[in-house]
Amino acid sequence: MTNISIYTIGSRISKWGEGPIYWEDHLYYVDIEGHALVKLNPVSGEESFWDMGERIGTVVPSESGDLLCAGDSGIYRFNPDTGQKQNLADPEADKRPDNRFNDGKCDPAGRFWAGTISTVKKPGDANLYQLDEYGKVHLKITDVTNSNGICWNDSLQAMYYIDTPSQKVMVYQYDRSSGDISNARIAVDFKDIDVDGSPDGMTIDSDGLLWVAMCHGGAVVCVNPKDGKLVNKIDFPCVETTACAFGGDRMDRLFVTTGIHKTIEEPNAGSVFVVDGLGAQGLAAYPYRSDQ
Repeated sequence: MTNISIYTIGSRISKWGEGPIYWEDHLYYVDIEGHALVKLNPVSGEESFWDMGERIGTVVPSESGDLLCAGDSGIYRFNPDTGQKQNLADPEADKRPDNRFNDGKCDPAGRFWAGTISTVKKPGDANLYQLDEYGKVHLKITDVTNSNGICWNDSLQAMYYIDTPSQKVMVYQYDRSSGDISNARIAVDFKDIDVDGSPDGMTIDSDGLLWVAMCHGGAVVCVNPKDGKLVNKIDFPCVETTACAFGGDRMDRLFVTTGIHKTIEEPNAGSVFVVDGLGAQGLAAYPYRSDQ
């Protein structure tokens, strides 16, 4: 591996940064506990912030030009120019009041996948959902506790998914035309890898390798889903590494969000880091596509 450089970008210190996604020369990410959506120009350092009035778990771009978000109030459209929200779905509002939406991304066909988290850590009480192009919500995976990283490989045949307490990355056979998933199996079991922390946000590179942020572990690890083995490990100067995404002109820069630990004081905690010189290239993000 070539020599890498790691440094912070932007000025914002998030309580709990999460969900980075690179779109149209900017990095979008969320501060869950700070109730904020952030837009960052990685080159100029220019930042824009929106107070969402609630915990926001994830953000993705939409083909229509606005953004799709998910958080305490469910899934909603957000117009950053006007600040207007349009609620689309909240499937657990009545049945699971202690749950909120957490991480999510769009699949190669433009469907939005987002999962929930039990804020009281009730095992198996959360789920993974899919919002299709017609605005209909589909329940895809049940018995989840903390829905986190999700991504698809370049061949469009596999979906990778993390339920953090399981300490595993699961892989599903993915059908792009229907959005169906099947034949679940373990791709990576972190109990078999000598690394601290728990798997959180995740992205994938053009070689099919997974890059996983290890929450409470102060690292991002690269693992091979074909054999479940560790390929690389990048250490950071703060323990709460939460999620990662490739971006930049050549999709070869790795952006990493972090959070502030409850008891440990760290000068760079809550910052966004960028890693240059990895020699890896990520896949472009997919926007939400709506036929409504």
